[in-house]
Amino acid sequence: MISAGEFRNGITIEFEGNIYQIIEFQHVKPGKGAAFVRTKLKNIKSGGVVEKTFRPTEKCETAHIDKKDMTYSYKDGDLYYFMDPESFDMVPVSSDVAADAMKFVKENEVCRLNSHKGQIFSVEPPINVELLVTECEPGVKGDTATGATKPCVVETGAKLTVPLFVNQGDTIRIDTRTGEYMSRV
Repeated sequence: MISAGEFRNGITIEFEGNIYQIIEFQHVKPGKGAAFVRTKLKNIKSGGVVEKTFRPTEKCETAHIDKKDMTYSYKDGDLYYFMDPESFDMVPVSSDVAADAMKFVKENEVCRLNSHKGQIFSVEPPINVELLVTECEPGVKGDTATGATKPCVVETGAKLTVPLFVNQGDTIRIDTRTGEYMSRV
């Protein structure tokens, strides 16, 4: 248990049946009335941000988030399978949880699985990945005063925009957080 007077940025709490991470907090002591703690909380599972106020003596349960690196093995129907490198157990993760994170991930890449009380709620792919460009139209020189881009498809099937000099068969580095092209390899 943690009291609102002990809140700090980054602490994870259970509140009203949800798991929140404290993004911001501010202790407020008005001239009149009792002090309170104004917070911005991010719902860990849905990603939504809410603002709540607490009395400094109010207590919340601290939530323990387990983070484990696992190797992505394969996709079967609506399930993504990850292998635990220590026990070699296969852990299935629903596409509802993992689909967005897996756009740029190939087999045998290491991902971080986040869980609370054994329930996996998010998958974090590696920050940078190197993928082969499978479809890309040739770039056309023309009136390009600034960096022009064109669409392409990488080996995982994800679509993104790349500079005109990137061609089919090139290997490129992608930032998985933004889905943007970083460089050619």
